Amino acid sequence: MRERGPLTVLIADDHDLFAESIQAFLSTDGRIEVVGRAVNGEEATRLAAETRPHVVLMDISMPVMDGFTAAEQISRDVPETRVLFLTGSNSPADVARARSAGGSGYVTKDCIASELVDAILATGA
Repeated sequence: MRERGPLTVLIADDHDLFAESIQAFLSTDGRIEVVGRAVNGEEATRLAAETRPHVVLMDISMPVMDGFTAAEQISRDVPETRVLFLTGSNSPADVARARSAGGSGYVTKDCIASELVDAILATGA
């Protein structure tokens, strides 16, 4: 069982405006604290090891290292951190690959904001 206090989240997405918008939205919810943003999978793995967030919101398609590879590394190196994929793809193959990479959840970017918050809270519980 996790400690009380806000659920910490790291956002990993190479689309800066999207990541900034997600951060601004999540920052309005007192149950969630955004502890950082990464623009590629390699940076996400480094920041996850440094900040040890409860949840990493992970895009699939990013430069340097894709989200699947980053999720595998985070699951191995920071096992207490859960990865919630937040991506534009609703492909069943990507969902299956996310699960096999250690993902704890999968949400598409067209979800409504309340669904995203619910998914983060459920993943980090």
